[in-house]
Amino acid sequence: MTKIYLGADHAGFELKEKIKIWLSTQNLAVDDCGNYILNPNDDYPDFAEKVALRVVKNGGKGILVCGSAEGICIAANKLKKIRAVNPHGLVQVKRARLDEDANILCLPGGGTLQPIPGMSLAKAKKLITTFLETPFSNQARHIRRLAKIRKLEEKYG
Repeated sequence: MTKIYLGADHAGFELKEKIKIWLSTQNLAVDDCGNYILNPNDDYPDFAEKVALRVVKNGGKGILVCGSAEGICIAANKLKKIRAVNPHGLVQVKRARLDEDANILCLPGGGTLQPIPGMSLAKAKKLITTFLETPFSNQARHIRRLAKIRKLEEKYG
């Protein structure tokens, strides 16, 4: 069973909590990496790091939520072996899994403190389901491209 690591700052906290409840009803192993309370002074890089480190160390998949999903995605991608994505729809989620073997899905929570809209739980469920159910294609061209990404990480990381 694939373990799912969750993390969110204040702007993604509400959506993360809903996702956590939903995932637990799907009989999936979920590890909540925080935040555990709504704290308007927390910072998304802290949760991106926690989730990304667990994904690298233990395998599995990560789901991160912040206001726009952009910042937390950028932060997660700073760690070697992380391929975090912020897709706009099901096609992008599927391609990110098939082609790039994405291991962290980033979603916009909006949050009560943000002037930007978040994602509905219904849409989040669809994206997460596609993310979790789509395997990496293992096609030679994608393996070759991922090897080049690893070389970039080694060269510039």
